[in-house]
Amino acid sequence: MISFLKGTLMESLPTQVTLDVHGVGYEMLIPLSSYDKLPQPGGEVRILTQLVIREDAHTLYGFMTAAERDLFRLLIHTVSGIGPKLALNILSGMNPTAFRGAVANGDVKALSQISGVGKKTAERIVVELRDKVGAAGAWEAASAKHALTPEDQKNNDAVLALTALGYKPVEAHDAVRGAAALLGPTATLEQLVRAALKKGA
Repeated sequence: MISFLKGTLMESLPTQVTLDVHGVGYEMLIPLSSYDKLPQPGGEVRILTQLVIREDAHTLYGFMTAAERDLFRLLIHTVSGIGPKLALNILSGMNPTAFRGAVANGDVKALSQISGVGKKTAERIVVELRDKVGAAGAWEAASAKHALTPEDQKNNDAVLALTALGYKPVEAHDAVRGAAALLGPTATLEQLVRAALKKGA
């Protein structure tokens, strides 16, 4: 597995780049969101990658952030009917934070406005990803629009910590909410997580 490539950017187009890594030119397909973050040709750059192997081609996809690559992987591995091309379209049409918020809130209308994503595909995305995105996605999207209070941010961080430990987002949200009600607003992040773990045990 090729995790990333670091080298000189030789050519950049809105949909693909060519990177010179010690004399070897790697061509990668990229989303528009990554294109906006690239340096000028001739500059040094580190690009996260995902290799997709099909019967007729080995294609390298490049991303400037881990969030973009994570979403790409989630889409092609989880949602039936979504391949790499459509996953790139989705990344080009909506940033990962807004996408997770739309899925968490069941916003089919917003998702179906992305190029190549019809209403049925948008509905399938919501059904198949909602449990994986969950409350943390909704909170993340809300925090991008409005500054969270310190207490909300602490609760958000606790939910993300629990999901990283393997909890389902809905379970993590319920456990943190219960722990916050029990401990009150003065509880530290660590105390919240510990109490939530005990509650979920």
